[in-house]
Amino acid sequence: MAQKKAKIGRPKLPKGEAKGRIVPVRFTADDIKAIAAQAKASKQNVSEWIRSTLRAAANA
Repeated sequence: MAQKKAKIGRPKLPKGEAKGRIVPVRFTADDIKAIAAQAKASKQNVSEWIRSTLRAAANA
């Protein structure tokens, strides 16, 4: 009996858990330093901090 080939890469997330879309954005070095500092101060990674900050601004 033939063996199944192991799939390479990260397994797919369950339906509804994946983020919707990737939005490419460029920041200056100074912006990145400020963003990273704010993210660290709020005990979040940079992506989480950017998402939560933009979500709050959009809902304001």
